[in-house]
Amino acid sequence: MNQIHPLAVVDPEAKLGDNNIIGPFCVIDKNVVMGDNNHLLNNVTIHTGARIGSGNEFFPGASISTKPQDLKFKGEETTCELGDNNSIRENVTISRGTASRGKTVVGSGNLLMENMHIAHDCIIGNGCIIGNSTKFAGEVEVDDFAIISAEVLFHQFIRVGSYVMIQGGSRTSQDIPPYIIAGKEPIRFAGVNLIGLRRRGFSNETIEMIHDTYRTIYAKGIIKDGVAEARLKYPDSKEVEYICSFFENSKRGVIR
Repeated sequence: MNQIHPLAVVDPEAKLGDNNIIGPFCVIDKNVVMGDNNHLLNNVTIHTGARIGSGNEFFPGASISTKPQDLKFKGEETTCELGDNNSIRENVTISRGTASRGKTVVGSGNLLMENMHIAHDCIIGNGCIIGNSTKFAGEVEVDDFAIISAEVLFHQFIRVGSYVMIQGGSRTSQDIPPYIIAGKEPIRFAGVNLIGLRRRGFSNETIEMIHDTYRTIYAKGIIKDGVAEARLKYPDSKEVEYICSFFENSKRGVIR
């Protein structure tokens, strides 16, 4: 049975699962689908188009599936999809999609800290930690297990690889490849994320292979030559293939 506070407003068309706790002054709009065991503290707003999994916790002031801050949005029916077991802290805002992709997606097991914003059509993976007041412009993609510090600004359309650590206060208009630390001003490659990779169970041999791959790629004046050489060195490594594919598929270019 759901526990809905008498001072909460839940549209009769909203579809709620079981064992959800809806606190005072929360608002759940029509065309919302929510799973089980979610906890909305006070003053949380779930707008139309939200598709929420199970086991999520929403702190006061969170606003989910808001109207996109995009002048091209003409009211088309789009969604904002959240997975399971996310912690959505105070004043986090997540916009729903536009006609471009039709949906904004946040995976499972993420910690989204206070006052951060995810714009329309972004795709956030699983197990990410995103710091206070960090802002994502439209159509940014973040792969799994990224750690992004506070007050980081992301240009639209960029991609962030898995297992990265990004320094607080950074800003980027280019892609950030996987397994690295990125920081300084202007933002650039600052080494492999050794501690993060070890915590995630990567062996020393794999970490050294990742490190050598970046030495190989960045040592070349032409990136595609470095990518080709790295593939020849480590033809059977899924980590190296991920790095090489990331560089090859980058649309905005990769930080140097």
